[in-house]
Amino acid sequence: MSVPGRILAPMQISACTLKRAWHRVSAGSDVLDDAMLPPIGTSPDQYEQRVGESHGRLFLVLADDGTVRGHIGPYREVFLTRDLDQVLYFAAEDAVRRLAEHIAGRSPGRGPVANLVSGQAELLDRINPAWGSRFRNGGMDGTQPSAACGRDPLERLAWIAGSWREQDPYTHLVFFRGESVSAEQIALLHGADPAQIAAGTRLADLRGMDGGTFDHWDIVWETCCYGQAGDWAFLMYHETPGFGPDLEALARLGVTDAVHLSATSAKAVYTFDYTRDGHRIDDGWGVLELISYDRGRAPYFRGGQLDFLNQAIRRAELDHPELTSEFELYFHALEDALDLQLPRQDIQEGTVRAAQWSRRNS
Repeated sequence: MSVPGRILAPMQISACTLKRAWHRVSAGSDVLDDAMLPPIGTSPDQYEQRVGESHGRLFLVLADDGTVRGHIGPYREVFLTRDLDQVLYFAAEDAVRRLAEHIAGRSPGRGPVANLVSGQAELLDRINPAWGSRFRNGGMDGTQPSAACGRDPLERLAWIAGSWREQDPYTHLVFFRGESVSAEQIALLHGADPAQIAAGTRLADLRGMDGGTFDHWDIVWETCCYGQAGDWAFLMYHETPGFGPDLEALARLGVTDAVHLSATSAKAVYTFDYTRDGHRIDDGWGVLELISYDRGRAPYFRGGQLDFLNQAIRRAELDHPELTSEFELYFHALEDALDLQLPRQDIQEGTVRAAQWSRRNS
């Protein structure tokens, strides 16, 4: 049985050429068949009609000029290409995901969650070893794979993922990076009490105010914690007085990069926002929902601004199948890709720097 190689596209892609190419791939494989090619249409508006679901499965939108756009919902575009091999790869990736879910759900050992991603890779290997490598890489063809972390995945940032989902210890985890950026300046800019910043007040000090009678909710809702971890200054809080500083104010402090993670557990809304040099890195999607991350599926536009996170997430999935929480995997990927971290012992023991807001929230 022949193994399909790279299929070139000297002509523009049409539904007919795509179906013929898929047939050649599936004929040389013991994994695929003709029926597993994702539905094809000419507009994202046809998604529900052609797919039969509101979101989730891949839908291929073909333009007259041969451009193919991949959609996993009417408004969620995940790739754009005129390369036939890339279209076939993404179609195969979607097909084997459904097959891997079925196999993993019936497999012994570590269970369906642990086996899902490695199962997808093994199925793609059987179709085309180059596709298996591409899947393990997590990025687009030709990009370098992320290095394995080789350490405890919950050591630096992911340890907080579970409690953060319930807004504990704080709703917002914000990180700032830039030359000579100090955590004290960041806290002051957001409205922290200058006297407590100057005194080096710690969270345990606030808990002991007024002989320990200071109400717990006053502490958590009217304070922030801050510090330095690696190249990043961090700030944690529930809400700030006012609207907080704008990008220009942060730039004046020397901030070049900022990562903002926000949790609203009652609404199951969890967001990731990354800005660099005053511009949001989001491929035009806006503030990104963490809840939409689905194990074994790259969450961001393929080959886009956040493809480095696609690679880090895939590395985390393959390196740490023992992590059953998608939030822990995602946080570990952020740690790996951006070197984000939080001082676990200082936060848990109350020795992290802290301050009340100088102007109380109403």
